[in-house]
Amino acid sequence: MSAVQEGRAGTSTALLVDEREDRVVARIDGPATRNAIDAALVEQLHELCARLEEEPKVLVLAGGDGVFASGADIRQLRERRREDALRGINSGVFDRIAKLPLPSIAAVDGHALGGGAELAYACDFRIATGRTRFGNPEAGLGIMAAAGATWRLRELVGEPLAKEVLLAGRVLDAGECLAAHLVTEVVEVDDLLPAAHRLADRVLRNGELALRLTKLALRVPAGAHPAFDDVAQAVLFETEEKERRMTAFLERKRAHRTPDAGGASTTGTDEGGRR
Repeated sequence: MSAVQEGRAGTSTALLVDEREDRVVARIDGPATRNAIDAALVEQLHELCARLEEEPKVLVLAGGDGVFASGADIRQLRERRREDALRGINSGVFDRIAKLPLPSIAAVDGHALGGGAELAYACDFRIATGRTRFGNPEAGLGIMAAAGATWRLRELVGEPLAKEVLLAGRVLDAGECLAAHLVTEVVEVDDLLPAAHRLADRVLRNGELALRLTKLALRVPAGAHPAFDDVAQAVLFETEEKERRMTAFLERKRAHRTPDAGGASTTGTDEGGRR
């Protein structure tokens, strides 16, 4: 399906959406402002989230050539006051992305700064190119990174490194991001979207309900475990999907069994680790 522009006429940043059968590829397009996260883009991200909540699909979110997103539009940000902060303009939509039913993948080429970095942190996976840079320079502008960085980045890379980024203005290059597990891999620029699709393919080989409940399990408070996990597993144990997948697994094992391996067990996990 060809890309469909979901932007608004006259705005500086648009979201170009390519909706496919099992995934959505959305590209931030605002070259004049280096993909600044302005009010129009926030609105478009909300609209995209509404569609993905209604019809769950994997999301691949990308930027332009050499910049993922440069953060909030400083001209708009300078005019915001207390009431605007309390509305959670960016934090609200980033939280919505983090809570999408199925996983999201940020394909990051070039700079992901400020709100742009926080947008990528909200995704479940991040893939980078060699020219990727992550940073949160908000304190240098007299504000804080209030759209998720103070806790999402800490969870992703640990508190010491998060403090260097948030308090000392450290910008992480692609190699540092990979070493800190902030990104899953670093690829050539031309391979960025193909790599994101390969990751999406691996994700989509799993059961949809299992993915959704696992995402929920990763997000619930520590005190909700193991009770939440037991209830979620109880739901999954009763599904036709579980029966079909486990039956297919056992049939594959029987088909590949050789005469001298007749005593081999068919229990345990397959190569993907699914039990």
